[in-house]
Amino acid sequence: MSPTEITGRTRIYGILADPIHHVKTPQVMNALLRRHGVEGVLVPFHVAPGGLQDLLGGLRRTGNFGGFIATVPHKTAMLRLCDRVSSAAEMIGAVNCVRREADGSLSGTMLDGIGFIEGLRAAGVEPRGLSAYLAGAGGAGRAIAFALAEAGVTRLTIANRTLKRARELAEAVAAAFPAVAVSAGTEGLSDHDLIVNATSLGLDPADPPPVDVTQLRPGQVVAEAIMEPEVTPLLEAAKACGCRVQPGRPMLDSQIALMARHMGALS
Repeated sequence: MSPTEITGRTRIYGILADPIHHVKTPQVMNALLRRHGVEGVLVPFHVAPGGLQDLLGGLRRTGNFGGFIATVPHKTAMLRLCDRVSSAAEMIGAVNCVRREADGSLSGTMLDGIGFIEGLRAAGVEPRGLSAYLAGAGGAGRAIAFALAEAGVTRLTIANRTLKRARELAEAVAAAFPAVAVSAGTEGLSDHDLIVNATSLGLDPADPPPVDVTQLRPGQVVAEAIMEPEVTPLLEAAKACGCRVQPGRPMLDSQIALMARHMGALS
């Protein structure tokens, strides 16, 4: 039987998002499942925050459902909706991959940070020893902040629309990684080696830029967590300034196998 054929034995996996049109995960995950001969399929679920708990109630009771990926804006909410979470997810305060156990309970973890760092390294960018400026303190931002600190950046500046949230994240990262100089604010973007957008700004072409692009300088690495569009307005501005750019897709590619294993699709 071809693994692309859906039958009564097909294992179902999902990705939960709002909006959903931009996600690239189904194509990448399903290609991986086909390569490994897995009789499973990952499908998109468009669910707004108000409907998230009701959807999970149904998925818990769906016997052929194996798990799901959670993305914007559900990562932080998923922490309290899972029955158990990994220590990494607990520290970060967000979940982006959930396994449905045989009894219907949900086990969550966070793989955004690992995926982002591995995506950088695959492109030849080693974070160790760099100074990093991170825009965004939400679910993806938290994961990437801890991952950058663990990867050995020397300095980390966290910017967020709500400064209080950026300060709280900076304090948490500094407590976990005291060797890293961590601060909150929007100053000094031009003084950093690595600029990271972990906000949702850029999904819509009409969005304002997530950082002050007039401060970009040649030689900086500007990286996105957004998958679609592949080249966001931020990356366009960065290329025009002579920066090296890193789109969001490598982060996804680096996470896919980890996510498939966590959901039980791959051993």
